[in-house]
Parts: sequence; structure tokens; C-alpha cells
Amino acid sequence: MKKFAFSIILSFFFVFVSAQITMPKIFGDSMVLQRNIRIPVWGTATPGMQIVAQLGSSTVKVKTDKAGKWMVRFPKFKAGGPYMLSVTEAGRPEFKVQYNGILIGDVWLASGQSNMDWSVKQAQDAQNEIAKANYPQIRFIIVNQDVKLTPQNDILSGKWKVCNPTNVKDFSAVAYFFARKIHTDQNVPIGIVQPSRGGTPVEAWTSREKLLSSPITRARTLANDTLTPMHFVKDSLSWTHLWNIVYNPQNNIDKIVPSKDFNDSAWPVVEMPKLIKDFGVGAYEGMVWMRRKILLSETFSGKDLTLSIGHPEMNYSLYFNGVEICKTVWNSNPKQSYTIPASIVKKGENTIAIRIAMMWGGGGINPPAEDLYLADGKSKISLVGKWVYQKDLEPAFPKIHNYQYYPTVLYNAMLHPLIPFGIKGFIWYQGEANDSVAYNYRKLFPMMISDWRKRWTQGNLPFLFVQLANFKKVQPQPAESEWAELREAQTMTLSQPNTGMACIIDVGDAETIHPLNKQEVGRRLALIAEKQDYKQNVIANGPMFKSFKTEGNRVRISFENTGKGLTAKTGGEITGFAIAGADRKFFWAKAKIEDNDVVVYSDSVPVPIAVRYAWADNPDCNLINSEGLPAIPFRTDTWKGITQK
Repeated sequence: MKKFAFSIILSFFFVFVSAQITMPKIFGDSMVLQRNIRIPVWGTATPGMQIVAQLGSSTVKVKTDKAGKWMVRFPKFKAGGPYMLSVTEAGRPEFKVQYNGILIGDVWLASGQSNMDWSVKQAQDAQNEIAKANYPQIRFIIVNQDVKLTPQNDILSGKWKVCNPTNVKDFSAVAYFFARKIHTDQNVPIGIVQPSRGGTPVEAWTSREKLLSSPITRARTLANDTLTPMHFVKDSLSWTHLWNIVYNPQNNIDKIVPSKDFNDSAWPVVEMPKLIKDFGVGAYEGMVWMRRKILLSETFSGKDLTLSIGHPEMNYSLYFNGVEICKTVWNSNPKQSYTIPASIVKKGENTIAIRIAMMWGGGGINPPAEDLYLADGKSKISLVGKWVYQKDLEPAFPKIHNYQYYPTVLYNAMLHPLIPFGIKGFIWYQGEANDSVAYNYRKLFPMMISDWRKRWTQGNLPFLFVQLANFKKVQPQPAESEWAELREAQTMTLSQPNTGMACIIDVGDAETIHPLNKQEVGRRLALIAEKQDYKQNVIANGPMFKSFKTEGNRVRISFENTGKGLTAKTGGEITGFAIAGADRKFFWAKAKIEDNDVVVYSDSVPVPIAVRYAWADNPDCNLINSEGLPAIPFRTDTWKGITQK
């Protein structure tokens, strides 16, 4: 009798479970659906049942397959809303999924590595941008970061959010500024689907099938077969351990090292501001303590002081005479100066201590030096110069395998579950993680683009991407460059149909791989979209190399996209050109504008055969068109580069 009763209960349980309609997390309240296409909506329900889906006044029906899967496509909608989407099983209205506040507009998928992941709160002028971000017709869904060995049917998590000052701070800055311009110029709702993750190569975003089709990627992709989900679990636990160290000083060290009386006489000396890569300790990841003693006159005592920490590159905590002033602050914080209360300021010797994370090859304090100081409102004491530091005072970071670098794992977890959600196109900012294989990127990047387009089955969807910004030290003489070769591979990708590239060779930062001016990056992407996809009559690109010809000891370069003419951004002479003869030795060239051409020459190269422009990690270049858009880096030679094996 008990077994019979249990079987009845169990059968009711399975009926209840099977009757539940489930839909992927890409669908939700406040979402934006793509206009002017047959809108795909899908999910699972009871096998063999009829599904009734309604969007606004449009109703469509479909029968689930043997696995309970179903998909419907609504007829084309024009931009507008709000609408409600409901999905039920025929005859079972009690089992219903409903989403409210839906808009119809243009949906762009924004992906890539950390410069796409970089949030509005981390961008230039963040406080002001956040305060004025009232755009209820812009909506974002941030796909939770995840890695998987096989393609998934749903993302780990993600929720559509309306753009307002509360929500916007976490949105991708590039994607937000792109969306804002498109929305305000085109007057249509904009949805951004944001699967992005820092430090990731293009291979991680490409499907296994596509990677196996190329000899460049086949071996690395097959190596994934040695992995199991447990590898990811262990790595996740290692990350938890690492962040515990970063956020929580170990073994009460924060009660010892910051003390005014702590003996640091044996510690190594370092000149500040400086980054860990320049400390002379080689590659290091872990927590580093830095200390600086300063003598204060009586005029400073008894006052609240302001301590500006300058531009730290990673997470840090600050102490003054042993008192904690701030804890675990990231460099993205818009404020990096703090009030030191008068009660802890002493006449004579005072001690500043900083606990700072050195991670991902970075850490330390960036220039400019003038932003590192202690002030009382009237006078200022520079904190530039000798500090002492010590590493290995706390437990070492656990070894992290960074599985997000592995082929296919991000495609499987963060992209595949989104297919075939209706979209307008893609925007992409990535390449830094592929700089050492820039030559192969010529094939890797187009492979991914064609892979995505094929799987979305919406034809050659617009694919707009950002070329790498200027970064690293300016070199005094022409030299080879991985970043220049990566930019060249990106430019070559423009041969793919319906692609566009935003050149930002003028908005980077020598000291950080994450330039803060994401406003201009988003604007330039939007310009390309408006010209190519919204058919606006705008100049969307800077001058693009067209052709060259030798005229004696001079070379004449012709360009496209010159607008009303070429000029130097900073005025004066044109910079950034280098010229070489048959010996392949490049010299800086003099350059002058003649009509829409640039004529270059060098007294050191009497018989020139090759010209390069902006061919460096961080080139000193200034050629622009009438719209202020920079000339795209190029070279006329095809000589073997440093990344070509």
C-alpha cells in the first residue's frame, strides 16, 4: 500500500515537473527584442504538447518535440513597446511564463576581453557619466562569466537591466557609449547583450568545430580532451583562496607592518611612482607592502591632512601611523585621495604604509608623480622618491590555470546559450591576449567571425571591432612590434564582408592597457554603425592607406576617407612615418601633405622602397582627416614580422 501511494505521489511529481515551461535566461523582463526580423523565442516544456506564445497582439503556436524542446518565430515588429510576452501550454494556463516591459529595437552583442568588460564606473569622468545616465530605452544583460567544456543550453546567470544611474555603473563602458549614441541619433530602443571576459584570446570564443578545421588551432583544441569539469572546480576554489588573501590581510600582518615603530631598515628600496615590472624583482604575483617615513613640521600637526595615493594599478589598502585609512580599494575608484584625521598626525616622523596586490603582471603606482603627495590645504609634501617594500610577507597566491584562455570554453558557456537570440550585429574589443601570435590572428579572427555568423543564421551580420590602442613605452627609433602586427591583422579582417573597424591609435595610454577614454571608443564604433548599418551620411573612419608610388628619393602615399582633407592633429609637422631602402633599415621620415596625399622622405634613405606609419606599440603619430579621426596604421612592405613563424 505504501509503495502504491509513493508511486502515485511520484507520478504527480513528474507530471508537475514536466508541465513546467522553462526558457533560457537571455529572456526576461525589460529585455529588448530585435526589430524587423522574425523574432526567435524558444524553451522546453512537456514533450508532445502545443505551445502558445503571444507577443503583444501576435500569437504563434508550435508543438514540442520528443525532448520537450520548442521554438517559435514571431512576425516582424517595428521599433516600439512596451510589450508583454507570454508562453503557455495549450489547455494548461496555470503553467505560464510571462515577461513584461519588453521593447522592440536593435540588439547588439558586445563581446571581447577586458577593454570591453571595463565598466562605466571605471571609465573617464565616471561620476558625471553615471549621474546623467537616464536612458530607459537602453537595456543591458551582462552574461555571468563562466567556462565549460561542452556547449551549454543556458548561461550561468544574467538579468536584463534598464539603463539608469543605479544600473549603468556595471555596464560595459564601450558598449554603453556606443548604445547611447545609436539610441539618441536613431531614436530606437537599444539592447546590449554583454558576454565579455578579461584576458581572453579569440580561440576561447570560437567553437570546437571551427577550431578543429584549422591546423593552427587543432592541436590546442584537442588538448582540451584531457580536462574534466573538476579542473574548473579546483581552479574556482583557487580563485576563492586568492581573493581571500587579497581582501583579508593574513596572520594579523595589518596590525604589525603598518605600525610607526615597525623596523623596515632591511627592506629593499624602490623609487615611487613605479610598477612592479620595474622593481627589479622579475615577474611576481602576490601581496607587497610598501612604507614611507616623512618628517612633518609643527604646522602640519593638529590638522586634517589630505593624502593622495596617485594612480595605483591594483587593489590596495592604506595606513597612516598604523591606522587603517582605507581597505581593498581598486584603481577604478574615482577617488584616490583620503583625509588623514588630525588625531593621528604627529610632529616629526610619521609613517605611511600601503598593502597592494600585484596581479596579472601588474601592480604598483603609475605616474604622474605630482599626484602622489600629502597636503594640509596650504602646502604640499611630495611623496615621490624612495620608499621601501617587501614581498612574501603573506602566503603566496595559489596557482591559477586561467582556463578562460583555453579554446572553446567561453564560446561553450557564454555564447552558445545565446544563439539564436535575434540581434542587429556584433561589437568586439579584443586582441591584447593574442599579441604574441599576431600573424595567426589574420586567420583566427575571421574564423571566429564566420563561426558566429553561421550559427546565428542571420546572414552576414554587422561585425564592428576596435583596433588596439597605443600602449607601452614610446620607442625612440623605428622598431618591430607585436602590437603593430596585431593591428595589421585586424585591418586585414576588413576584407571580410560587412565588417568595420574603429581605430583608436590616439586615445591609448602608455602606462595602462586599459585606456579610460571609453567615450571616444564607443563613439567611433557608433559612427561606423551609423554609416554602414543605419545608412547615415557620415565620415566614420580615419584616413586609410590606398596606394603608394616612388618619386625619386620620395614616396607619395594616397589615402581613402580623407574627408575635406588631411592635417596634423597637433599642428606642425606630420609624425609617425618611417622609410626604408633595400637594406630594410627604417629611419624616421619627414612628411608633408600635398592635396590628399602625404609625401615622405629621409636623407638617410636615398632609394626608398618601403614606408610604415604608426608601426609601433605606442607610435608618435598625428595624421588625421577633417573629422579628427586618426589615420589607420599601415605598412607598404610584406617583410616577415616577429610573430610569423
